[in-house]
Amino acid sequence: MIPLSVLDLSPIPEGSDAGTALRRSLSLAQHAEALGFRRFWMAEHHNMPGIASAATAVALAHVAAGTSTIRIGSGGIMLPNHAPLAIAEQFGTLASLHPGRIDLGLGRAPGSDGRTAAALRRDPASADRFPQDVLELQHYFRSPEPGQAVQAVPGAGLTVPIWLLGSSLFSAQLAAMLGLPFAFASHFAPDAMMAALDIYRSRFEPSEALDRPYAMVGVNAVAADTDAEANRLSTSFMQSFVALRRGVPGKLRPPVDSMDGLWTPLEEAQVRQALSVAVIGAPDRVREGLRALAARTGADELIVTANIFDHEARLRSFTLVAEAGRDASGTAGVLAAE
Repeated sequence: MIPLSVLDLSPIPEGSDAGTALRRSLSLAQHAEALGFRRFWMAEHHNMPGIASAATAVALAHVAAGTSTIRIGSGGIMLPNHAPLAIAEQFGTLASLHPGRIDLGLGRAPGSDGRTAAALRRDPASADRFPQDVLELQHYFRSPEPGQAVQAVPGAGLTVPIWLLGSSLFSAQLAAMLGLPFAFASHFAPDAMMAALDIYRSRFEPSEALDRPYAMVGVNAVAADTDAEANRLSTSFMQSFVALRRGVPGKLRPPVDSMDGLWTPLEEAQVRQALSVAVIGAPDRVREGLRALAARTGADELIVTANIFDHEARLRSFTLVAEAGRDASGTAGVLAAE
């Protein structure tokens, strides 16, 4: 069985606000916990009117406090936006409050545009220091050495698994070199998925953190009672993709019966390529789609995301996804195809 996890972008629908979105993130996390999903991750995005999780560690604290068993983590923290010491302290605090439940996924991208990056005081060269910053962050989580002048308090000596996230080959190579688990962002950038996974596995070097490669693959998965309804629900995040490509990101829009007239032929091609590994449909279609993706990638875990306008429909979608992959023990998972 391949475990299933949840990636929540804390979407803000039109007519709603960030507070409501964050409360719904907690509701979804509690729902995912009850369904047996392994992890619940949230992502750092800035200056995005439709995403409420910019202060990711704060949002995770809210979710962790309202759950008890599901792992809570970042998918991810954009490390070049931050000092490694500050992230060690933030996630050390989370791990101190919720021992054994916190994951720290790290990305190299800014999670914003150039002007927002400048407002964050992000050094344009900070992405080039990403490997060194990861090593520094790992250092802060180790037990302090005698005479160590700078320590993460809390953080030092705590077990906080670090993951590297990526949508290209760079982080795959770095995760392999450092012996860390790797998550690929195929839910929005699938083009390099197989190449990145191949590089990660072929170059993996065992470490204190991990003795063998462990790869997680992202997938948009929208389930409903019928294919037609699932396709309709998916038009909300399709509209978001179009708006983002036009440089006018906004709140999550209501679903529509047809995308005709809402995108150009080029935009349609771009969105369909970005969503080429998405799994959308009734339960049987979702089950087969997840199995096919697991078989194709050899993933150790799948992380599912679904930006659905109506909260109840979103909860229902995750229920159907969990049921599609449930084993006899009741754990949410997906059987790899033969």
